[in-house]
Amino acid sequence: MTEAPLWFVGVDGGATRCRVRVRDAEGHTLAEALGASANVHVDFAASIAAARSVVGDALHDAGLAPADHPRMTIGLGLAGVNDKEDAERVVSAFPSYMRVRAANDAVTACIGAHAGADGGLVIAGTGSAAIARVAGREIIVGGRGFAIGDAGSGAHIGLRALRAAVRAYDGLGPDSALTRDMLDAFDGDIVALVRWSRVARPGDFGALAPRVFSRAGEGDPIALPIVGEAAHAIGALARRACALGAERVALVGGVGDALRPYLDPIVGALLTPPLHDATDGAILMAGGRIATGRDSAP
Repeated sequence: MTEAPLWFVGVDGGATRCRVRVRDAEGHTLAEALGASANVHVDFAASIAAARSVVGDALHDAGLAPADHPRMTIGLGLAGVNDKEDAERVVSAFPSYMRVRAANDAVTACIGAHAGADGGLVIAGTGSAAIARVAGREIIVGGRGFAIGDAGSGAHIGLRALRAAVRAYDGLGPDSALTRDMLDAFDGDIVALVRWSRVARPGDFGALAPRVFSRAGEGDPIALPIVGEAAHAIGALARRACALGAERVALVGGVGDALRPYLDPIVGALLTPPLHDATDGAILMAGGRIATGRDSAP
C-alpha cells in the first residue's frame, strides 16, 4: 500500500515574486518563504531555480530535509505555464517528490479563491488574466504575456505612464505631474530611461504603477485615463468569466485592489472576496487541506 503524503507544499510564482507555504497532512501551516519571481514564460531556467530556492527555504524553516521529499506532495502555480507541455516540463524539474502538479498561477489562484469549488477569478497584478472553472473545466482568458496581452495590468500601467513621459519630453504630448514623476525616476535623463526600457521586465514596469495610482488620486489628467483604461480592461475580464458560467468571481492582485474605486459599479457588484490565496490554491491542487483557525494562513 502506498503511504499517504505527510506534507504539502504550495508554490505561487508570478512576475513579481514567488511565495511558498508548507502545510502538514491536517492542513496546519508549518512555514512560509518569499523569493524572486518565477515566470517560466520570461525565463524558464531562472524561474525554476527561484522556485527551488524558495521551496528549500520554506522546508528548512519547517524542519524538513531533502530526505523527506518522498513523503511530500508539491503543487506549483507559475506564471507562463500555458499548456500541458509547459506543466510537464515544470513537473519534471522537481523529480524527488512523491507527487508534483503544475498549472498556470491563474488556475491555482482560482482554486484557492473558491476553496476548490467552481468559480471565476480575475488576477490584476504585474500581469492580468481571468479564469472560469465550471464543471471541472478550466478556461483561461488573457494572461498572454506582456508583449501581446496583460491589459489592465501593473506592467501596462507603468508602460503607458513611461510612454506619456517620453511624449511629453519630446514635446509631442501634454506634460503633468505624472510625466514629471516618470522622468524624475531617471533623474530627467531620457537616454537612461530608453536604455532601461530595453532590458526592463514586466515587473520593472509594474513597479511604476503605484506612482500612477497616486497621481490619479490627485486628479492628474494623464494618470486618470491610464487608470480608467486599466479598470475597463479588468472589468472586461470579469464579465467574460461570468459569461463562461462562473457564478462567483473574485478579484485578486495588488493592482486589482487599487483599481476597485475605478471599476464600473456593475462590475464591482459581481466581485466577491477570495476565500484563500493562490499559494493555498496550489496546496489544494496537490491534494492538501487547509486547517481553519489560527493555524490557517490569511
